Formats: sequence, structure tokens, C-alpha cells
Amino acid sequence: MEITFINKTNQDMHAYEEFFQTIAKRTEKELKLAKDLEISVTFVRSRTIHIINRDYRGIDRPTDVISFAIRDGLEDFIPDEEKDLGDLFINIDYARKQAREYGHSEKRELGFLFTHGLLHCLGYDHMNPEDEKKMFALQDRILDPIISRNDK
Repeated sequence: MEITFINKTNQDMHAYEEFFQTIAKRTEKELKLAKDLEISVTFVRSRTIHIINRDYRGIDRPTDVISFAIRDGLEDFIPDEEKDLGDLFINIDYARKQAREYGHSEKRELGFLFTHGLLHCLGYDHMNPEDEKKMFALQDRILDPIISRNDK
């Protein structure tokens, strides 16, 4: 999977690029995905994601991650024609805050947010209890072998 990284913050986020590539490879393996898919990840601050959330989702507050999927799921893809899964926006301010609240590292939280957003772009959702259970179990299968919940 090719990941395009865009950093709209004043923080150095390069250290997370290889980590996200590892998660993407694990996701490819777990879901038996083609390796030539593409996704963009933009690191933003709370103010920026608040505007995106308000303007595109009608929710007037910041959030941790927003995903804009190109398709509703992989079944809608046309093989050999479409490679782009969509765009993720990850709020580094929320990631830091949530890492403190959950008692794990910023790296673990950013990995969780990337995995969560990536799965949304692959058609997974958590709008009902059954789908939530399935999606969250898949997140754990992908992320836990890479970085522990206890990572400080």
C-alpha cells in the first residue's frame, strides 16, 4: 500500500511514517488486499479538523480522525482501474490527549487512529453493535501484534 503523508502541523511526524507502513502491510495480510492500493494521511491540529468536521460532516467540534473513503467498500472497486482508498485526517492534539487518558503511548494512539481510519476507507463501520464488534476485533488483530496497548 502506498501512503502519501501530508503534515499540516508544526510537529515533526516523520517518525510515524514507517510505523504506519507496517500497519498497512499487516492490514494487507490480514484482509488479503492487493498491495498496490493508495491512501493519503494528513496530520492536522484540532482547529483544522474542527473546520473539516463542521464543513463536511455537519458536526461543529473537533474529533480524532476523519476518513473520506472513495468507495463504500472494496466490492465497489474496479480491479486494475482504481487504487485510491481515500483520505485520512488525523488530529495530533486529540491523539496526545487520548493517549494520556488511555494510559498508553502517543505512538499507540496514532497507530489506532490510522488503523481505524484505514478500515473505514476499506468499508468497515461501527454504526450498529454487530459491525462495531467486528471492526474493533479486526483493529485489535491488526494493531496488537505491532504495538502493545501497554506501550508507554
